[in-house]
Amino acid sequence: MLGVVLASIGLEIFLIPNNIIDGGVVGISIMTSYLTGVPLGVFTFVFNVPFFILGYKQIGKTFTILSLLSVTALSVGVSLLKPVESLTHDILLASVFGAVILGVGVGLIIRNGGSLDGTEMVAIILDKRISFSIGEIVMFFNVFILSSAGFVYGWDRAMYSLITYFIEFKVIDIIVEGVDESKSVMIISDKHKDILSAIHDRLGRGVTILDGKGGYKGISTNVLYTVVSRLEVSKLKRIVHDFDENALVTIGSVEVSGKKYKKKAIH
Repeated sequence: MLGVVLASIGLEIFLIPNNIIDGGVVGISIMTSYLTGVPLGVFTFVFNVPFFILGYKQIGKTFTILSLLSVTALSVGVSLLKPVESLTHDILLASVFGAVILGVGVGLIIRNGGSLDGTEMVAIILDKRISFSIGEIVMFFNVFILSSAGFVYGWDRAMYSLITYFIEFKVIDIIVEGVDESKSVMIISDKHKDILSAIHDRLGRGVTILDGKGGYKGISTNVLYTVVSRLEVSKLKRIVHDFDENALVTIGSVEVSGKKYKKKAIH
């Protein structure tokens, strides 16, 4: 419900009064409401109904019910906030602040098992049948939807809508994954001893040394393995680069449990 409140504020207090749209079904609903004069809440609900039916059959009951609850509440929320005056008519400020508030709201909804957009349901279903990822499928839909804003509002508003979507996408990622998302890092370098010490001293992270062997030449090597937070990745890259510009570094997202992951205090 908090996510729905924030999403409603982002849409009705910042984006819609300045003719900036969101992606997905919400974006289509905003443009349709603008062209017809029918309240936005009607379209956000009606346009999502076919996706709810599809999602119920293909994805699951819990996800569909939570999504239906979210969209119903959003339809009510944007209708209640319609008479409220926009806080700014500066297009850039509206784009940025609207995107951040909307992104936090949508992120909270997704993190708690729901969705505001039927295109996400389609993407989840198609992901099982085609080689594209869910993110790529959603992006494909939104390129057409956001481009359509150029014909409805003008191309400057379409470009601001793209800015809004990009910021919103990054905020959603932070809310869903968390600022402290863990990253696993593997490092292959001849300077592994120096890099190990620097990671321990400057980041306070433990490092595991793995025995490796080159697949082509069969030369034995040491591989460093460590887990850091998202915010420490750039610093770790600098540490490795300081000792070996040619080091191979691979980074991936992981879910971590266990007390050994916690940082040691650095004095």
